[in-house]
Amino acid sequence: MSEMNERDVATRKRLMEIAKVWYDQIGGGDVPSITLPTRTKHNIEYDDDSEVWKYGEKESTRNAGTVKSSIQMLKMAYVMDFIKMQLQENRSSTLREMYYISEGWKQAKFHAQNESNYLVEDLEIITNLQREFFHMRPEEDGASIFGPLRVRENTRRGMKEIHCQDDVGEAGYNIPNNVENVELVDHDASCVIAIETGGMFSRLQENGFDEDYNTVLLHLKGQPSRATRRMLKRMNEELGIPVVVFTDGDPWSYRIYASVAYGSIKAAHMSELLATPSAHFIGVKPSDIQRYNLPADKLSEKDVEALKAELSDPRFGSEFWKNEINLQLKMGLKSEQQAFASHGLDFVTKEYLPEMLSEIGVLKR
Repeated sequence: MSEMNERDVATRKRLMEIAKVWYDQIGGGDVPSITLPTRTKHNIEYDDDSEVWKYGEKESTRNAGTVKSSIQMLKMAYVMDFIKMQLQENRSSTLREMYYISEGWKQAKFHAQNESNYLVEDLEIITNLQREFFHMRPEEDGASIFGPLRVRENTRRGMKEIHCQDDVGEAGYNIPNNVENVELVDHDASCVIAIETGGMFSRLQENGFDEDYNTVLLHLKGQPSRATRRMLKRMNEELGIPVVVFTDGDPWSYRIYASVAYGSIKAAHMSELLATPSAHFIGVKPSDIQRYNLPADKLSEKDVEALKAELSDPRFGSEFWKNEINLQLKMGLKSEQQAFASHGLDFVTKEYLPEMLSEIGVLKR
């Protein structure tokens, strides 16, 4: 068995505290139970101190009073034991691997991937620790970074310093699963532009936007991973680099921005670590579709439903979002980042982005 480091020892202790509560409940003649926040958009509230969205006061209690609920408690116990084993052996796994490992847990076997994911999130809430502390790795890759940022990380050949512009290829620097192991050394950036699509990431690279305006380009790869959001948070908080988000102009892309700036409903318990409340959304906005006469597609029924749902989502409660979403519903149109190419391949880097970044005061030539 590998020797455990201090963080792993502390993590195991937090998990064992949960088991001790159950043990004491049983010893006192009570049915084992656990209380957690209700995890819906109707139970997220804005926290003035941290400026992020967190779970509110509504709670739900689970106990072993029925066969169904006792099996759920049993599954949590198996997950805790599995994590304890990982910590002791200094091994790691993905959520998907744990799901398949549960095949041998008999009554505690998971019947769907979401079920195991949900239990790990429960443990994050109870312990107030990130799943990375449990040695649980995400399936998805982190984002790619390209720009004037220097980082230091531990590799198999020892500590290595990497300049995310000079020492990388076109793919950029790939954010690792656990960004807590990355040291942010220094930078010469006016801002970080978090970009939804690979096509636009490549366009800005090819046009030299990172050099012309000293910007860090970050490819979100769609809905950003937790590692990506944590890295954005750290660059903003530790280095003071402004973060702007540039996505397609549709309801699903607005949710990408929301997860970066406000935190996701699913991971509201991690908002203080993952959300960057000062992040600016620069587009594509519905008003941009009108302003620049962008090629657009008609909204689908699902798009309309999603936009209306966002109007009741407290994260989109500002006047800016209400006006933009209502305008989009009125127009019945959506547009992609690449639509700016209708004005020429240089338009987005020579006209649109400089104008948008000037409006929020982050340009640095």
